Amino acid sequence: MKKLLLLIALFGFFTYAMTSCGGKQEKAATEDGQYGEYEKAEPEAPAQASSEDLIKQGSTLVEQSDCKTCHHATNKLIGPSHTEVAKKYEFTKANVTLLADKIKNGGSGVWGEIPMTPHDGLSQADAEKMAIYVLSLDGEEPKL
Repeated sequence: MKKLLLLIALFGFFTYAMTSCGGKQEKAATEDGQYGEYEKAEPEAPAQASSEDLIKQGSTLVEQSDCKTCHHATNKLIGPSHTEVAKKYEFTKANVTLLADKIKNGGSGVWGEIPMTPHDGLSQADAEKMAIYVLSLDGEEPKL
């Protein structure tokens, strides 16, 4: 009986661990602080909004994702701080696309040997908004 309970506990933990890394959040906070079902709307193309709007949207997406597991805004954790990334890359459309691809597909070798987990469930538009937010953190004006 103890072996069965241990097996069930291990299976549950394994399932939780596999689904929590890089997974989509299915609930979002509403204005009144309550959590409700997350309604996925069609992502707005980054070129249709102002830079300020894209930065705010990107900030929200980063806050709702698992980015904070490995990255901090100003301090190095497992990966570089978001501010370090902003300082390394010029705030151009090409670098927004480059970083969005790294967010979606993962990667390694630029900041060390530890690979970045892919987030292939993100849309390209959302990944670009996240990259725009990260690139904004050093105060550089966008050249989009």
